[in-house]
Amino acid sequence: MGHRGARHAVVVGGSLAGMLAAHVLAGHADRVTVVERDRFPDGTGARPGVPQGRHPHVLLEGGQAAMESLLPGFLAELRAAGAPRVGLPSGLVLWLNGRWFRRSPATTHIYTGSRAQLEELVRRRVLANPVISVEEGTDAVGLLGDVSRVRGVVLRDRSGDARGQQRALAADLVVDASGSGTKAPQWLTALGAEGPHEETIDTGLAYASRVYRGRNGVLDGDTAGYYVYPNPDQVHAGGALPLEDGSHLVIVSGLRGDEPPTDDDEFVTYTKRLPHPLLHQWLEEAEPLSPAFGYRRAANIRRRYDLPGGCPAGFLATGDALCTFNPIYGQGMAVAAMSAVALRDALADSRRASSTRRVQRAVFAASRQAWDISAGADRKMPGATGNAVAGGPADRAADWYLRRVQECAPGDPVVGRAFRSVLSLSEPVTALFAPPVARAVLFRPPATTPAEPPVTLEEPGV
Repeated sequence: MGHRGARHAVVVGGSLAGMLAAHVLAGHADRVTVVERDRFPDGTGARPGVPQGRHPHVLLEGGQAAMESLLPGFLAELRAAGAPRVGLPSGLVLWLNGRWFRRSPATTHIYTGSRAQLEELVRRRVLANPVISVEEGTDAVGLLGDVSRVRGVVLRDRSGDARGQQRALAADLVVDASGSGTKAPQWLTALGAEGPHEETIDTGLAYASRVYRGRNGVLDGDTAGYYVYPNPDQVHAGGALPLEDGSHLVIVSGLRGDEPPTDDDEFVTYTKRLPHPLLHQWLEEAEPLSPAFGYRRAANIRRRYDLPGGCPAGFLATGDALCTFNPIYGQGMAVAAMSAVALRDALADSRRASSTRRVQRAVFAASRQAWDISAGADRKMPGATGNAVAGGPADRAADWYLRRVQECAPGDPVVGRAFRSVLSLSEPVTALFAPPVARAVLFRPPATTPAEPPVTLEEPGV
């Protein structure tokens, strides 16, 4: 989509990735139409079209920078709305690979409020632009065009007198932001295009979440929450993260064949599978505020629209429609924002023509580090399946070093800082190989860490 003569862009999907893409495209098109199958709620209610909406979401630091770049002042709005800003490692009691993290001063921060709250704030900002309109209660069911170019979408109304009727909506550019359940590969095949090659890694992970309010004040003050990360030797994960209303969203996860239950009592009992009774003890005293909700689709799926023959001109994919991550790593919202920044920068690059393929490659690159982290961890989990499980020689060569990084990160402040900067998508993976980090990883034994969950913060300089 070029700078001149661009008339109409259609974005399929009105969640975070779709709204941010629409915001960017509004600077290059005469009009932008967002097609959304749901009706947007008034306020911050959950939407049926966001299947993970009732589960924990975090906005990593890389995503925060991207959001602020796209919507200046957004983080101040998020804080004003009450979204908790939690410092790591100081704010959470964290467990990884058999070790508790020292609660040293924070080197990165995450926002842990509800997905619905963040989406509502983004939606309000984006839809204030008169260039952007929304067709709510409308399904996209196909593409217009041919093997060389996409020229619009086929829509079907979901409500009212026109329910079930199909109609065509012409467009100069169609952006698929319809999420992990995208049907775009099939639509492209119907036009005679090849469609994208898909890379998959599936651990069979499943999780369940429930809102609680603590009764004993343990998760208060300096301690915002708990989190236990999974690994090949400890496949169960879980934790409690604060929400904007003072409650906590509790999550537990397991692998194929040992999925967490959604029954009230069994949900609490399941937390005994974690390597420490900390969360279970807290839940025994806490007040449940919601039912438990389960989620079973947590595979990593990457659609290679960036490769030759991946799709015709006039079509782009972003967000989960392009690259879906295991949600346990909390990357989705950050990558949606970083992809929108990549889209903006690619379209603004006056040195080269904004061909669809070049822009798609730029958007794809924005998700590469998150994929390397999520897929790299999941391919080591027992029972992982998929055509990308084996990885390549470079993946296998880095395994030993990265295992050492994880062993050192809980106790070594230099390694810990680099580790968190990479996981938060605020620094490239090369930060793990900087000389001070490499010296600690290669030549020093892992530093001592607390034997029990640390309940107090360390003083600066300790």
